[in-house]
Amino acid sequence: MRSLTKEPFNLIVAGVGGQGNVLLSAFVGLALVNEGFTVTVADTFGVSQRGGSVTSHIKISKKASYSSVTLEGKADVVLGMEPVETLRALGEFGNPQVVVIVNPRPVHPAGGIPYPDLDLVKQAISGLSARASFINATDEALKMGDPLFANIILLGALMGADVLPLESGAMLPILQERFSGAMYDKNIEAFNRGIDLCRNP
Repeated sequence: MRSLTKEPFNLIVAGVGGQGNVLLSAFVGLALVNEGFTVTVADTFGVSQRGGSVTSHIKISKKASYSSVTLEGKADVVLGMEPVETLRALGEFGNPQVVVIVNPRPVHPAGGIPYPDLDLVKQAISGLSARASFINATDEALKMGDPLFANIILLGALMGADVLPLESGAMLPILQERFSGAMYDKNIEAFNRGIDLCRNP
């Protein structure tokens, strides 16, 4: 088990409803609890659960249980499942030291609302981060045959970034409990692909 770099350590997972960020956050929380950390997880939802903004706040501690929602400007890591939602989270919770891992595939809003220029969004994310890694998780998931693997690829990228007090192997029992047979094998493939994408972009 690795030590915490600060107390508490704040991880935010930002995306839209239906992307699986609540499940991803639960995986991370379970792995941390298994390693002896005190973890608080809180999910905030936008107007619509599917397609609306979803932000998961994960507070990690060795000392105490903290209030659930991250204070303004106090994120340590932002894992972004969607670029505009990542930028939104950075605007509220970011700071000059924050590390960002983001899937740059946009989820276009309903109702024909125009999406911002993606290059400008990526530039803004980089400008608001100490370190920003753009992981093409959806593209890689499609190569595997199912876009649903994108969140497990991002989970692997989070482990590969070495920003949490977890070894990547701590996640394997969590995935084994959730998946079985061929689906476990495919999810492990996705997880390892995420680690590789982060370490060898």
